Amino acid sequence: MKTSDFYYELPQERIAQHPLEKRDDSKLLVVDRKTGHMEHQRFYNIIDHLNMGDVLLLNDTRVLPARLFGKNTKREGVVEILLLKRLSADRWEVMVKPGKKARPKDIITFGEILSGEILSIEEDGLRIMEFHYNGIFENILDDLGHMPLPPYIHEHLEDRERYQTVYSKETGSAAAPTAGLHFTPELLEAIRNKDVKICTITLHVGIGTFRPVKVDKLEEHKMHSEYYELGEETAAILNEAKASGSRIICVGTTSVRTLESVAKNGFPLVPSSGWTDIFIYPPYEFKGADGLITNFHLPESTLLMLVSAFSTREIILHAYQEAVDREYRFFSFGDSMFIR
Repeated sequence: MKTSDFYYELPQERIAQHPLEKRDDSKLLVVDRKTGHMEHQRFYNIIDHLNMGDVLLLNDTRVLPARLFGKNTKREGVVEILLLKRLSADRWEVMVKPGKKARPKDIITFGEILSGEILSIEEDGLRIMEFHYNGIFENILDDLGHMPLPPYIHEHLEDRERYQTVYSKETGSAAAPTAGLHFTPELLEAIRNKDVKICTITLHVGIGTFRPVKVDKLEEHKMHSEYYELGEETAAILNEAKASGSRIICVGTTSVRTLESVAKNGFPLVPSSGWTDIFIYPPYEFKGADGLITNFHLPESTLLMLVSAFSTREIILHAYQEAVDREYRFFSFGDSMFIR
């Protein structure tokens, strides 16, 4: 398949610029992955599509205020730094804009309490940066950092927590697992009361979310690796679900990628942690996921390719056109799909 096979037309006004007042009031497009049959509902109706014994798999990562604005001590102008991957206590892989203002041995200052030295430039243009500060780095980030909203969102986000899921716990992402933004504590409690098991994995979202596919042939695209963790309790719940024939419903493409990474050798799963660069596109045989809750993704993106693999390219692109025609909201703060 080619990258261009996953292109679709999207009017700019369909790109959601802010979250809805109520998280679970977003639209929900329910799609049968085999027949393409569609239903138009609201996200709070998701509970009606979950059965007793199902497992809902959430990504509990939490977004860092990972965007910093500083000044280069050797050059003029503002430098924007996006923290992507923590390599050690004080060393990070970062994205820099503009790149020409961040060369090896340059010092970037962020106010009086934080500075960083560019150590090297990677093949893909990313930088390795070592930070210097007094105090606790995470606390400094809370004071100086900005939420790393995607470039297609132009409005200011007043409440940082609206770019976090209500169950976020493990800090480390450069972007939110946006399919989970629709859940409320009340909806999750109602789902639990229906005897649906809820468990979590962790995948820290990195540059793969921001990086477009620049090659024509999909097999030539290289995914950036992201850190994941599968704990003992979650592994046991997922193993029991597969053994009993219950469905595993993944919330978001990050949950799918993590599950498929750890299930590459089949079940039972073993608790593990590490790095994954799995790239899922049609055709692909899913080993763990039985259902997928997801947002609407950018044209020609790896996320749209994954969603297409879960059904077919034709069914998903038809559903996307239906969503455009019905004036659904797209991307991070947009509406949702349940593919079953």
